[in-house]
Amino acid sequence: MHDRNVSRRTLLTATAVAAGAIASASPASASSAVTGTSKDDRLKRLIARMSLEEKIGQLFVMRVYGHSATAPDQADIDANLKEIGVRTAAELIERYHVGGIIYFAWAHNTRDPHQIAELSNGIQRAGLAQPTPVPLLISTDQEHGIVARVGKPATLVPGAMALGAGGSRSDARTAARIAGSELAAMGIVQNYAPVADVNVNPANPVIGVRSFGSEPDAVSRMVAAQVRGYQGAGIAATSKHFPGHGDTSVDSHTGIPVITHTREEWERIDAPPFRAAIEAGIDSIMTAHIQFPALDPSNDPATLSRPILTGILREELGYDGVVVTDALNMEGVRIKYGDDRVPVLALLAGVDQLLNPPDLAVAWNAVLAAVRGGELSVARIEESILRILRLKERLGLLRDPFVSARGVDRTVGTRSHLAAADRIAEGTTTVLTNPDGLLPLSRRSRPNLLVVGADPASPSGTTGPPTTVLANAFTELGFTAGALSTGTAPTAAKIAEAVAAAGGKDVVVVATYNVSATSSQRTLVDRLVATGVPVVALAIRNPYDIARLGGVGAAVASYSWTDVELRAAARVIAGRARPEGRLPVPVQRADDPAQTLFPVGHGLSYR
Repeated sequence: MHDRNVSRRTLLTATAVAAGAIASASPASASSAVTGTSKDDRLKRLIARMSLEEKIGQLFVMRVYGHSATAPDQADIDANLKEIGVRTAAELIERYHVGGIIYFAWAHNTRDPHQIAELSNGIQRAGLAQPTPVPLLISTDQEHGIVARVGKPATLVPGAMALGAGGSRSDARTAARIAGSELAAMGIVQNYAPVADVNVNPANPVIGVRSFGSEPDAVSRMVAAQVRGYQGAGIAATSKHFPGHGDTSVDSHTGIPVITHTREEWERIDAPPFRAAIEAGIDSIMTAHIQFPALDPSNDPATLSRPILTGILREELGYDGVVVTDALNMEGVRIKYGDDRVPVLALLAGVDQLLNPPDLAVAWNAVLAAVRGGELSVARIEESILRILRLKERLGLLRDPFVSARGVDRTVGTRSHLAAADRIAEGTTTVLTNPDGLLPLSRRSRPNLLVVGADPASPSGTTGPPTTVLANAFTELGFTAGALSTGTAPTAAKIAEAVAAAGGKDVVVVATYNVSATSSQRTLVDRLVATGVPVVALAIRNPYDIARLGGVGAAVASYSWTDVELRAAARVIAGRARPEGRLPVPVQRADDPAQTLFPVGHGLSYR
């Protein structure tokens, strides 16, 4: 591909041009050498060179379709024209001067590590080709676990709740360092992780296993460890979703959640992980599209709330880093105000980066009109640009924003990284029940296994399907194992097929996925238990499934269905690894949620 053939010398020449532009905005002199010219002074001179349109562009982080900055596939050109009015990422940067780009797998940005690196370099060349050359912050949501935009052959490490189950701050930091170093090698310098929400509501539809757990102190320790891991690897971490999204039954992608915590409860439950992130030197914090009446009685979403973002985050918590909105195309921030008002109100509230508006032209022009009309002052805009440029400088983008194929080969998906991910995952798998000692399974006495259950789509598009991954893992461990996908809502025909396939097997492993009171997954498990063949239930997302399942010979939680966590679960089930994971959230009784079935810290070991 063309981008891969661009020489390192060419890229560094482009960097030198930008560096020269920055230097010309901040000329050194003998007197300045004596008195000292602060970094902020240099950055302010760079800001002074920008047109108003360039300044406004720096505030936006936008999606764009395609694997290349200049030559995407025709389908991606068509999508860009329809949604943004440009053909390519380079045209997007030229027209709107955006300060950042966010990568998504569904936008075809993340095919493979070398392609991602080439895309990143193309984006940075476009940034340096602007009238005022400024590199871009390239970001993504690489939380790991159930949210991952970059997949194999990059290393996938366990997600937050799995790490919470492992309980090791060292492992959490190592996982983030590995993930961060690989993102940096591909030119992704801002990661929207770690999640700092405390998941105290088992019915939370949007956070769940994306949280480290339900105990504020434990979550705080893990958040701080991951901040240090990511930022020690040279990228910006982002704690989210301020002021706390852990106690809601509404998904802010589709509605606006209301958090009913008192101010005292917020201080005790929601605030500690964000305080810990700030103490750890967090580079950016993402807002939540939630109403929090105890913090702002106006019921504006937190993303648009000056009392929350300026009054609490800036003034009370003393945070002066970058504040980025959650995606502005989510319904939670669009219900109360129109798309033209949302970005203006967010900036007035104290936001610096405006992430992924549904219509960039509407949002960009609304901010431009607000500045020209006096609703937003130029000084307010420049305050945010300065924070953004400080971050770009801290990440080394103003010196050299480019990455190399050699760096990708040396860093991404290396044997040592993959081995570390496997080791960490083994320490997260949690055995919840094992009443008759069915586990660990013996390949001598129970060699023939059937794996059935849910096969949700891979978070990154590169792993799974879960039942096949599990069956292959058991086969590699010496068992004879077959796979049968029955789905998250198995039909009567699929259940009958699974029951028939269980005949003559020594054990059935059932992968369950968020079992509800009315889920036909319960019927599947009941019918399999009735065959008399021992059943192992493996919860591959939320660990609460066991509360709705009866009669199983053992229950295990993996907290996600990516390959690394499923392979680790297979090794634990087969006794090739010791079960060390402990629940980071309580599991309540299904028939009486006021009663706890398994408390925080529960987890069985093998004798």
